[in-house]
Amino acid sequence: MEVKSIVVNEFGAPEVMRLVERQIPEVSPDQVLVKIEAIGVNPVECYIRSGKYAALPALPYTPGTDGAGYVHATGSNVQGIKTGQRVYLYGSLSGTYAEYSLCAPTQVYPLPERISYPQGAALGVPYFTAWRALFHKGKATAGETVLVHGASGGVGTAVVQMARAAGLTVIGSAGTDAGRDLVLAQGAHFAINHSDTAKVLELTSGNGPDLIIEMLANVNLQSDLQIIAKQGRIVVVGNRGQIEIDPRLMMSKEISVNGVTLTASSALDLKTMHSAIQAGMEMSVLNPIIDKSFSLEQAPEAHTYIMEANSAGKVVLIP
Repeated sequence: MEVKSIVVNEFGAPEVMRLVERQIPEVSPDQVLVKIEAIGVNPVECYIRSGKYAALPALPYTPGTDGAGYVHATGSNVQGIKTGQRVYLYGSLSGTYAEYSLCAPTQVYPLPERISYPQGAALGVPYFTAWRALFHKGKATAGETVLVHGASGGVGTAVVQMARAAGLTVIGSAGTDAGRDLVLAQGAHFAINHSDTAKVLELTSGNGPDLIIEMLANVNLQSDLQIIAKQGRIVVVGNRGQIEIDPRLMMSKEISVNGVTLTASSALDLKTMHSAIQAGMEMSVLNPIIDKSFSLEQAPEAHTYIMEANSAGKVVLIP
């Protein structure tokens, strides 16, 4: 049986992603084969495809970490996962930009009935990153104020939903009126323009936020250091270049700056994050937002869109 998938034979522009047909993957005793119904597109996949990333896969490869669908087959040693079960993926052995994806059992998670497949495809990287940034690294606590700098994208909307549910005062920034409306709809108390740092100080009575979740550090980190509260925490989720900062701002206010990468997550971290996200979905406080859908063959267009547009949620591919 031949199935469709995206294959990258050389690093470069979005057009290096080609739609091909190849044999459906064979399932070993310790693997799970998932029929993919929706695929999550993440900025990191654009960096990898371009060849501008620290850890690059061997060529050729099929991109993708996130996806959602149902279990098509399981190996003889796999327990606790049933054929036909609705699932979402964080990770894949064969890549998720495909009609079928081969996975380790630890990369497959149950998907509640109330969550659609496109929403399920928006869970893995964005929601795991949001949880790790907010709670593992940011040490967010009820009663604090958090600025989500870049709150309208896939990770940003997830952070807003989680922070509001956890009892924080949430300020979210976005680049458009539609983005700010979305941020408010997801639970933020206030929505501001990205560059309006004076408004952040006004909303916090001049004290600044206790925590900043930063999606574009190469643009905003210096201003983050200027506005954050004393002994505040900045967690860097996204960055696209270099920036000059004044470290004295860190010293004078005893600020801590942490970076986030999901690849540093332990098995226990992943279990913790999934359990919390699962509960949030079941309680209807976590609801992934879909910005735009593309077909699988439109993967190049999706990569161009995600890097150029002011996103309002998650971009997905539909096989």
